Amino acid sequence: MRVLMNILWIIFGGLLSALGWITTGILWCITIVGIPVGIQCFKLSSISLNPFGKEIRYEGGAVSFLLNVVWFIFGGLELAITNFCMGILCCITIIGIPFGKQFFKIAGLSLRPFGAEVERTHVL
Repeated sequence: MRVLMNILWIIFGGLLSALGWITTGILWCITIVGIPVGIQCFKLSSISLNPFGKEIRYEGGAVSFLLNVVWFIFGGLELAITNFCMGILCCITIIGIPFGKQFFKIAGLSLRPFGAEVERTHVL
């Protein structure tokens, strides 16, 4: 079921979300200082391609907080707004609610990606 939902996810907007993460990562990698942020964007683009069956756990300290503040100003807000709007569009229909919930999860991740770990949940 998880594989089917992830395939439908890519068709109905997940690819656009992943392209947003990849584009933002490329823009951050233009500068030498932004390369760690760009690499984090590339890592987190994978959850935009297959979010079903994954949970986000937040850990981190002062460095993660400072990077999240800089991220929020220079890229996070745009990704969060885009994913939030796509989530609202998906939630218009009853069938799209699971997809909307995943967009909301990614929008939250877009606001504070540093200190976040993506875990695969094992559902039997």
